[in-house]
Amino acid sequence: MSLKFSFKDDRFSLDRLNLPSRYYLFNDNENYIKLLNIGEGIFPKDRIKTNFKLDNSNLIITTESATKIYPSNSKFYSINSINIKLENSSNLEFLNDELILYKDAKFIQTFRLNYDEKSTFFYTDILSNGRSFENFDFSTMKIKNTFFESNSCEYIEKFDIGGVDLKDYIKRKNSKENLFAKVYIKTLDNVAFLEKLEKEEFLTFTYSKSKRLIIGVLSSDNMSVLKDKVLKVWDIYRKNLEKNSFNMGKQ
Repeated sequence: MSLKFSFKDDRFSLDRLNLPSRYYLFNDNENYIKLLNIGEGIFPKDRIKTNFKLDNSNLIITTESATKIYPSNSKFYSINSINIKLENSSNLEFLNDELILYKDAKFIQTFRLNYDEKSTFFYTDILSNGRSFENFDFSTMKIKNTFFESNSCEYIEKFDIGGVDLKDYIKRKNSKENLFAKVYIKTLDNVAFLEKLEKEEFLTFTYSKSKRLIIGVLSSDNMSVLKDKVLKVWDIYRKNLEKNSFNMGKQ
């Protein structure tokens, strides 16, 4: 199951579409894509691949709703792979809805973003604690996020964690905030942008080693509040690009 597309000079080209991977494209004001859920969610043995390239283009992209990962009673994982390339002063704004790992779920996600010096991006992932009657009861979650600037690795992170371990961490942290969002930002002036975040009292952001990437963590005990925090940071990002707020039609 795969989706591959590109934008060149803001013109869309669909290169491959293997059902049930699907999408909606809107371009009234800005290029905007919603990735549709794969059936009821992602099941063991499912391999979802999303690949796209922006060349001198702008794109806002999001998921239609939460990504549900179904239980695995075998060795098989649900796998989601995302590969993106930005070049020639492109701008990407990629906001995922929450990831919901069901009890006994096994999930692998690989995310790779290759961008050039003149391009910018805003990328987020959100982790929930599962369905309303569950609390990090998934089996295993493996995440690998890699960011390359002009094919040189700028930042890489790997997670290989079980639900039991995550529950233990939250218990030791002694905090009610058990919902998390990761935010990755690249602007044309990261130093100035981080100062803007700090002025708005977003204090959980920092640089990658060479300051070419801003990485942040947001948390809450309420999903609506957490998403609102993400949208506020996104709004700061868009104002930095001299863009108005954007309504993704999810209210």
